[in-house]
Amino acid sequence: MSSVLLRHGRPLSRLSRTQFLARTTSTTPPPRRSFSLGPIATASLVAAVSLGAYTVGSIYPPSALTLLYPRPAPALPANLTSPEALAHVAALEAQLQSLPLLTTHRARADTAEWYETRPHANLPEPLRSNKLTPGALAGPGRLALLPLARVRRDESEAVIFVHLGRGLCGHDGIIHGGLLATLLDEALARNSITNLPDKVAVTATMNLKYKAPTRADQFVVIKTRLVELRGRKAFVAGQIEDLSGTVLVEADALFVQPRYAKLLNKNIVQQQLGGPETAVSPPSS
Repeated sequence: MSSVLLRHGRPLSRLSRTQFLARTTSTTPPPRRSFSLGPIATASLVAAVSLGAYTVGSIYPPSALTLLYPRPAPALPANLTSPEALAHVAALEAQLQSLPLLTTHRARADTAEWYETRPHANLPEPLRSNKLTPGALAGPGRLALLPLARVRRDESEAVIFVHLGRGLCGHDGIIHGGLLATLLDEALARNSITNLPDKVAVTATMNLKYKAPTRADQFVVIKTRLVELRGRKAFVAGQIEDLSGTVLVEADALFVQPRYAKLLNKNIVQQQLGGPETAVSPPSS
């Protein structure tokens, strides 16, 4: 027999019994208290996160932001022969000589098939000062170093190391595209001239493809190769890469030996290019 619930000694009604059971068996949890920050605490948290993000971004800026908002560059030295300017050039030369890409190339198994030269190095100073890249554009913050070229002895290809300073920019921090075209023109011209009969050539056509922005304050590598030699015409191709191998600019060109080539001073051209006879020995480690 089921037990009888009593209220003041009297049986409970059916409705009262149901209500009683619902109250005593309910499992509904009590409402939770919501948690929220006050306006001062919220403002403090936002400020702390923003400051942290700004600090990290300043030290390790995202690649895209460095293109739009490059870090300020120091002014170019007014005196190119000052102790500070000379120290800057010496430090860059030391970096150049220790570049892993250069040391690896010097240690190739076929290293005897290559020679090393510094174009423009043998030009007399009065002539060099009137040239564009070794003269007007030379110096700290611009083209601080003469190019270093590793060239196959059969003149079929070359690998040229160049440092690009902040004074060569179009958009701040990004090297001017016209300057890159000039460097490719000179490098491809060298590859053409050394293969033509009279060792003189002029640019007929040159096509460029800019593949990626070229950042300032870095070493780049210009690679050139002879594609075809046809009488007085030399077809060449090349590209500019950063040290990680990213292609920045591609080019192909046609150089032609002019009919008046025999009337030109070839010695000046050879002094400007550098060749096996002016090859330099890598510094001893």
